Amino acid sequence: MRKFSKGEEEAEVNMTPMLDIVFIMLIFFIVTASFVKESGLEINKPEDQNTQNDPPPPDDEKRAIAFIIDDANRITHDFVRVDVSSISSIIKKESVERPKAPVVIQASEGSHLGLAIRIYDAAKATGVSDDQIIMTPKK
Repeated sequence: MRKFSKGEEEAEVNMTPMLDIVFIMLIFFIVTASFVKESGLEINKPEDQNTQNDPPPPDDEKRAIAFIIDDANRITHDFVRVDVSSISSIIKKESVERPKAPVVIQASEGSHLGLAIRIYDAAKATGVSDDQIIMTPKK
């Protein structure tokens, strides 16, 4: 009589045939997908003849350096909230990039006037002329 020992032989699953089938299917789908032509209408657009009459693109050098002060006395520049201490460095940096750009200060009615004056003073200190500093109320 033979005695079978438990635990000496373990069953293993051979994954190689399954991987072969997966790769064959992958190759089949790649090859057949490259031959499929999608149906649809082809549109031939005429070229635009009025390219000379188009207005020139906006001059980025004259784009304003804008600061907005809201009712809660928060200062925003290019949709980013900034601190009062960083305003002069922002004006210096952007004045070098765009020397013709005006500085626009938009203050809401409920904001402190002192913040607008500090931005004005920072613009003057960096060399921006009076005619390039514009203060407007925020609506």
